[in-house]
Amino acid sequence: MPSPVKSATDEKLRPTSANLDEGHEPLPEDTESPTPRERAQSYFRDRPHAVWIMLLIAVLVVGAGTQVWKYYSVRESTDDAEIDGHIEAVGARVSGTVISVNVTDNQYVENGTVLVQLDPRDFQVALDRARADLADAQAVAAGAHSGVPITSTTTASNMSSAKAALNAARKEVDAARARLLEAQANDTKMAADLRRAQQLVEKDEISQQQYDAAVAAAQGMKASVEAAAANVASAQSHVAQAEAEERSTQSAPQQVAVTRSRADAADAAVLRAQAAVHQAELNLQYTTVRAPFTGVVSKRSVEPGQVITSSQPVFALVNLEDVYVTANFKETQLAHMCPGQPATIHVDSYGRDYQGHVDSLSGATGSRFSLLPPENATGNYVKVVQRVPVKLVFDSGQDPNHNLRPGMSVEPTVRVDQGCRKQ
Repeated sequence: MPSPVKSATDEKLRPTSANLDEGHEPLPEDTESPTPRERAQSYFRDRPHAVWIMLLIAVLVVGAGTQVWKYYSVRESTDDAEIDGHIEAVGARVSGTVISVNVTDNQYVENGTVLVQLDPRDFQVALDRARADLADAQAVAAGAHSGVPITSTTTASNMSSAKAALNAARKEVDAARARLLEAQANDTKMAADLRRAQQLVEKDEISQQQYDAAVAAAQGMKASVEAAAANVASAQSHVAQAEAEERSTQSAPQQVAVTRSRADAADAAVLRAQAAVHQAELNLQYTTVRAPFTGVVSKRSVEPGQVITSSQPVFALVNLEDVYVTANFKETQLAHMCPGQPATIHVDSYGRDYQGHVDSLSGATGSRFSLLPPENATGNYVKVVQRVPVKLVFDSGQDPNHNLRPGMSVEPTVRVDQGCRKQ
């Protein structure tokens, strides 16, 4: 039997009707099969237009690749991003009993809407007492101020009276000294008359009666001298007393200052009472808990009749007017990223794109703000590409119905070839 291998080879070399139809010469039976390179050359030689098609395809592929490279080389994107917003814990600023709760979970409220009402009676009593204390302090201050001019007038009058009394006492001393000098002069004259009378009585030129009268007159004059001296001493004591009174009146300015200080202290008490009234008024206002901004109420944890303490959170209020994106870009993506560059933000929840721009870059990587930052100084160091939080803000007017909620997943793409905003 003929070999199957040889039969297969003969079959390949046998000319076919297709080859004959294309005008090819039949291959001799002993010709070897062409190599792949020869077949390719024969293919392109027989079909010259295929070369141009291949060149066109290559140009298109290179052009498309160049455009794709240009597109992605100026864009940085990440899927580690979510919408953030301001979520504030709302509570009462005073302690009290809740008498009404006016909102429910997930309710949209405007700024200033009453959320919770506390029992205001205790605070109204405190306000009334503070107002009474204020009235009392104002009355005390009025009395203290009225005492200032009275004290000033009284002390000025006392000073004038003391000076006048001192001058009178000094004049009294002068008069007493003059009377003493007169009495001493008369006493000297009487003593001389008594000596002459004694000589005359010894010669019996005068009677004994006249002599006795001269002796009595001399003795009376001596008493007058002693009385005049006593008057001088008394007048001098009056001077000392007047000087003491005059010195005591010299403290009049200090007395006026003390009175004015008491008036100032009364004014301070009035201010303190006014502050207490204002604080009581504020506490009464704080019994009404209002929404600090427009948003959605969440995490309600208060019921009527419940006693709450000051600063105890009873709601979480989500501000939907100011939402933004926190995108954690790799540190290798931040070489050309800066504030002001435009960004396209794809929101997974709605499958649509929003326009925004880079607002700011965090001052540190996300790991620095974690509860337990990594400690590379221990020696167990493995280099890991860090991520830096980047804040992106939405352009205005794209979310009128407030569909964007904090926590939603997004995929932002930032154009890093655009100009940066000046800092």
